Amino acid sequence: MEKEDVLILAIESSCDETASAVVKNGREVLSNIISSQIALHTVYGGVVPEIASRKHIEKINQVIEAALNEANVTLKDITAIAVTYGPGLVGALLVGVSTAKAISLASGIPLIGVHHIEGHINANYIENKELEPPYICLVVSGGHSHLVIVKDYGEYEILGKTRDDAAGEAFDKVARAIGLGYPGGPKIDKVSKEGNADAIHFPRAKVVDSVYDFSFSGLKSAVLNYLNSCEMKGIPVCQADVAASFQKAVVDVLAEHSMNAVEEHGLRKFAIAGGVASNTSLREAFIKECSARKIEFYCPSPIFCTDNAAMIGVAGYYEYLKGVRHGYDLNAVPNLRLGEKCE
Repeated sequence: MEKEDVLILAIESSCDETASAVVKNGREVLSNIISSQIALHTVYGGVVPEIASRKHIEKINQVIEAALNEANVTLKDITAIAVTYGPGLVGALLVGVSTAKAISLASGIPLIGVHHIEGHINANYIENKELEPPYICLVVSGGHSHLVIVKDYGEYEILGKTRDDAAGEAFDKVARAIGLGYPGGPKIDKVSKEGNADAIHFPRAKVVDSVYDFSFSGLKSAVLNYLNSCEMKGIPVCQADVAASFQKAVVDVLAEHSMNAVEEHGLRKFAIAGGVASNTSLREAFIKECSARKIEFYCPSPIFCTDNAAMIGVAGYYEYLKGVRHGYDLNAVPNLRLGEKCE
């Protein structure tokens, strides 16, 4: 292995995936191990923080060892350790942060705390080697909806964000309401293919004082009102039609805001990131919209859209190049906002 190669050991434990990866020079993933807890939390209809934290403790050492083995490296080959320190579930984050600090202390390897949303944005670099800032990125996940200008590596300007429910949160709540269960996003995506997206017109909310902000709580309420109305009137509900119509309402708003931002700021590159970015309807809509405007469109493969450590390794690499290093006082910050840094 050449001396100039930078190998990042990455750890991600912000929610219900225990993940570790080894990333070489910021864009080459040597390993990407993910231990999912979906089966555990499905019983409860959503993520139970205490259960998630306990499972992270059980799995994290195994996952890190597997990542090193798959990459065919040891800790002696690692340049730096990158770990998600926020935002996320505080107990879950603490498991990853504590483990990363322990390895760093024992090995002397530099420690770098990484912002989870920043990781999602950086996932685009893994398969799109030619992509470089500046560009506009839409981050849509279970807890976040952000429209940002990526000015440079690690430098962002937030154009818009959710005022209430994030897009992924709305998917989960609507899925539960129509009897699909958890996790809502993939299940709505699947059943929508059998439905008519124009069967029911649900509202497309706009925020008066900020054209790029999102609001999905009204849409969620509209779906619930529709279901209650049907029940009161004895009208049968077509699950697929409700799912497809709801999904179209979300996609329409995300696409409109994003394309307006691209046109207004004159950037001809656009990317999506986050768990909801794996939604097939959303991806198809952006392929169509960007093609019509001759805008370069980028999106990670689904495995890099949902929570993973490879994206944290990529973000950690660019932080490492900028000279970012964290001490052993690094702590979990559950409500960390994009652009905030732990000094």
